[in-house]
Amino acid sequence: MAIEQIKMPQLGESVTEGTISKWLVSVGDPVNKYDPLAEVMTDKVNAEVPSSFTGKIKELIANEGDTLAVGEIICTIETEGGNTEAAPDADASVRETAVSEKAAAVPAAPAVNQGSKARYSPAVLKLAQENDIDLTQVKGSGAEGRITRKDLLQIIESGNIPQAAAQTAKSKETTQAEPAPSQSEQPAPIKPASASAPAIPVEAGDIEIPVSGVRKAIAANMLRSKREAPHAWTMVEVDVTNLVQYRNNLKDDFKKKEGFNLTFFAFFVKAVAQALKEYPQINSMWAGEKIIQKKDINISIAVATDDALFVPVIKNADEKTIKGIAREITEVAQKVRAGKLRSEDMQGGTFTVNNTGSFGSVQSMGIINYPQAAILQVESIVKRPVVMNNSMIAVRDMVNLCLSLDHRVLDGLVCGRFLARVKEILENTSKETTSIY
Repeated sequence: MAIEQIKMPQLGESVTEGTISKWLVSVGDPVNKYDPLAEVMTDKVNAEVPSSFTGKIKELIANEGDTLAVGEIICTIETEGGNTEAAPDADASVRETAVSEKAAAVPAAPAVNQGSKARYSPAVLKLAQENDIDLTQVKGSGAEGRITRKDLLQIIESGNIPQAAAQTAKSKETTQAEPAPSQSEQPAPIKPASASAPAIPVEAGDIEIPVSGVRKAIAANMLRSKREAPHAWTMVEVDVTNLVQYRNNLKDDFKKKEGFNLTFFAFFVKAVAQALKEYPQINSMWAGEKIIQKKDINISIAVATDDALFVPVIKNADEKTIKGIAREITEVAQKVRAGKLRSEDMQGGTFTVNNTGSFGSVQSMGIINYPQAAILQVESIVKRPVVMNNSMIAVRDMVNLCLSLDHRVLDGLVCGRFLARVKEILENTSKETTSIY
């Protein structure tokens, strides 16, 4: 017999962790290869984690509700072949070595009475080090008292962070000492408590809503994008009167023939894909010492539910017709709302188009879908009086296109030319110039 490990998979581009929302197996259950083991939730997708082996569930390492980093062990499976006893001992040795190396950066503290040797996941160690939390003073809620990432997040939110006794005593001695220590003897500056939750008074009638794993993951990724990518923003207005007339004349017959809607959004996605092909610099990503200009044009589109936002991907959008794009938009939207979106549906995006106009918005600044270099907000189409070339005023269908860009990768010149090209394509969309097939 041998013990095999199942680890948290990467369920989407830029996803670094996942939350076990529901176990589909119990200890002792027999499983076949590819059988679903657990439902995992991230900011981008809800998915099932399949078994990589045939055998019997040996141990569920994580509890429901635990958030683990990609690559962390979530459970073990006993399979045929090998030495049953040797595998756990070797695995424990590896974990204990990793803990002892990483724990050196965590302040020491008086020993806490524990029934077994403490084991901390990489995500727990990292969070503890970033927030100066003494893990020996934390009571875990996981299996066998194990400390979970959720335990540390609750401590950080409360603001009552346990620190090592030695560090606390040193802090008091420094405060009471006279005269004040010299500049070279000053202790290392303490990190500001920015990670702690603000103290907001709760009045009668207020409703406290727990933050879900999806919402926490969304918050973390949005914060990362704003912190790492210097955002810039630009906007153009587009006269889509001809496009509106063309689509409205087609939509009823199209629905009867094809069985799904011909949306305005499909025209916008197609125009963006065409412009990206002509301005490939926009279809790039920041990679530290280099910029990666992507060959494939894969458009991420934002699809919202009541409490989350998902970004499925239309692969090779430049090679698809307007009809093909409309079909894919319909299919992925249905998957999101039915909770059937797969991890592969979320991967490989190179540029994001967000249909903010569906909510009536006329102007907005999107946060870039990291690690992409830009995101385009397509606003609501509204009728407005416009001064035409002959100085006559006419009522036209107008839409604003708002582009947020990573200024490390892109500059205003190329973005201005890209938007001008999208504008040109849309304003020249009509029955005479554009085929939806």
